[in-house]
Amino acid sequence: MYNEPFHLYLWPISPIPTFALISLWESTNSSNIFALTVDFMDEAGVASSDNAVGLVPLAKWRTKLAMRFRYYLDRSAPHTLRRWLATLGAATIYILRVYYVKGFYVVSYGLATYVLNLLIGFLSPEVDPELEGLDGASSSTKDSDEYRPFIRRLPEFKLWYSITKAFMVSFAMTFLSVLDVPVFWPILSSYWIFLFVLTMKRQIVHMIKHKYNPFTTGKPRYGKKD
Repeated sequence: MYNEPFHLYLWPISPIPTFALISLWESTNSSNIFALTVDFMDEAGVASSDNAVGLVPLAKWRTKLAMRFRYYLDRSAPHTLRRWLATLGAATIYILRVYYVKGFYVVSYGLATYVLNLLIGFLSPEVDPELEGLDGASSSTKDSDEYRPFIRRLPEFKLWYSITKAFMVSFAMTFLSVLDVPVFWPILSSYWIFLFVLTMKRQIVHMIKHKYNPFTTGKPRYGKKD
């Protein structure tokens, strides 16, 4: 009776009448309904497969780029001096950029505060001695003479990577004029210096109280007694 595909007649119709027509057609010719269903599923499958094929190369490219970046990042781990010299160069470029445009002081304040937070993590132990003293299992060995190496909360490599990334992101932010908020920069500088002194004083008091040195690199050696 109908030679053309059934879905051509149902496509412009709203969903509710379409379901009614499908039920009516099912009572007259179930084979055409089966052909309609297969045809619709085939079209949907082709569309979804085309989208999946388009996304696969992009996902592979991102995975390959991430693996390559991780490879070179791991290779730079032993070269501590070279890494920090590169970070010093990035910091110098950022400072020159801010000095040249004479702006983005809020970005610089946020960057300095973030670096200070990283520095505190670098100087702090992985487990806070005050919280460690609350644990019954660890309190028994707290006053023992057994040597325990200092383990940082933030390792040196992560400190370097975070600071370098922060300078690069901040440098990119200096090209967004919406972030150049006009402020009186001496107030921000004075407040950051006050924050730095207060935070470092608190950290030094914490170091003296719990008797740990964040700059120790190995097990102490004792001289022979006569």
